[in-house]
Parts: sequence; structure tokens; C-alpha cells
Amino acid sequence: MRLILLATAVLGCAVLSPLAPAAAADTDTANYVAIGDSYVAGAFTGLPTGQPFGCLRSTGNYPHVLAPKLAPLTLRDVGCSSAKTDHVFAPQTTDGSLGVAPPQLDAATAATRLVTIGLGANDIAISDAFTGCVSLFPIGSPCRDKFASAGKDVFADRIAATAPKIDRVLSAVADKAPAAEILVVGYPSIVPNSGRGCWPAVPITDPDIGYLRDTVKRLNAMLSDRAAAAGATYVDTYTPRIGKDLCAAPWTKWIEGLVPTSPASPFHPNARGEAGLADAVLTTLDRAG
Repeated sequence: MRLILLATAVLGCAVLSPLAPAAAADTDTANYVAIGDSYVAGAFTGLPTGQPFGCLRSTGNYPHVLAPKLAPLTLRDVGCSSAKTDHVFAPQTTDGSLGVAPPQLDAATAATRLVTIGLGANDIAISDAFTGCVSLFPIGSPCRDKFASAGKDVFADRIAATAPKIDRVLSAVADKAPAAEILVVGYPSIVPNSGRGCWPAVPITDPDIGYLRDTVKRLNAMLSDRAAAAGATYVDTYTPRIGKDLCAAPWTKWIEGLVPTSPASPFHPNARGEAGLADAVLTTLDRAG
């Protein structure tokens, strides 16, 4: 979600960067590699970590929460805000030009034993939907009308076009880290799973809440299908997060709204949400044995 993250990066630089710890996990010997976008990076949910700073990677993100529970595996977290599947293979100039991240695939080696992958939202430019859905009035469906009309749904088409890109990522990771267990981590329940939204606290009309819900579910279904086709494991982070969406109470919600009430980027997990993602990954690993 490039525009949203860029708007919050300046605050993060001013408040957090003086406290940034050394990137001790970014080593070539790591055997747990976390690949992905801003939901992996977890901006502002903890202290900044790793380079470049423009990835907005945080010690509160789910790879860092998960890593101590996977000992003796060591973590290399290369998640980066605004990353697309292309950035698994090519360098990424980060938001605000705050550094260039190397291809995320570089982190995987023959020594890697676990890879988590969280990608797809930026390939379909889902931030277009969330910013496009903001409405000054609680009526109508400006977002759905813009993106899904005359029998054509822009996001459905983008999701279909992203499927082969996910296939390419999974194939490349399997080739680079042949001994690794590969997990594809889906996206959580961002908006209410049923019923109405919470305009004006989150200024999105009820019909558009439904449209966003369907879009996230469609994206997750594609990721699950591609994981299964590649022999990877899909991590369902949506079902366990129902009821903790951006319309929940500030002390309950795991996803922040347009104006965050806990440190996080808008429409992204806060620290509770990142911990919940870590729990979902761990539960999936335990079930897999």
C-alpha cells in the first residue's frame, strides 16, 4: 500500500529511527527466511530493524515475533513495505527513496529450512481500493462503482493476473531453498466479515465494506490455490482474525483504520495483529508436524 505507507514514513523516521537496533538477524546463515510486503514488514509495530530503512521493517512484525518460538532456527527478515512479486527477483527502491532493497530471493539458500511468503496485495494495487473507498457520505458505493461495473471487476482481473506471478515466486523459492518448508501467508480480516462497516470512524460506506471484503477473500482464495498447486502450505490468517477488524474497539482490533489508534500504518496490522499472524503461522506449522 504505497501511498498510505509513504504518508506515515516521515513520522516513523522522526520518532523511531534513533532507537533502531542492529540488524542482527540479517545474516547469510539464516535458516528461516521471511519474504513479503508491508503486512510482513509490520511498520511501526516495534522498533525499526534491518536495512534499508525505507522497508519500514519492525521488530514487532510477525517474523520477529515468531522467530524465538522456532529456535534454533535463525531469522532473516527481508519483508519490505510496498513490495510486489517482482521484488523477489529484482531490487526495490523503497518508498521515499529511503534506500534500495536487494532481491528478496537472495536471502534463501540451500541452508534455509523455512520460508514464509506474504505477497500479492501490492500486485493488485489493493491500496487503490482502500483509498478509493473513502467517502464523505455514508451512502452509495463509490468504490464498487469505480472498480466493478458493466460486468467487469478490476480487482478480480488483477488477482487472476497475479496468480502466475505467485507461481513464479513459489517455484523460484523451491529451487533456491530445496530443503525448506514453504508457507504462503494469507491476508487477515481487514474489514468486518459480515454486516455493516463503521462510518464515520472508518469513512467507507456499507456496500463498499462488502466489496472490500469480497476482494480480500478473492485474493486469499487465489493464494491458497497457488500454494496447493505448488505443494506449499497456505496459512489462513483470515478466519482466526474475524471480529478483530478495523471496526472493532481500539483495545480489541488487530487492524487499524484510516486514522490508526495504535502504532501501525492505516489499514494494516498493529502489534496485536502481527502477533496474531505469528500465532496463525505457528499453528499451521504445528498441524503440519
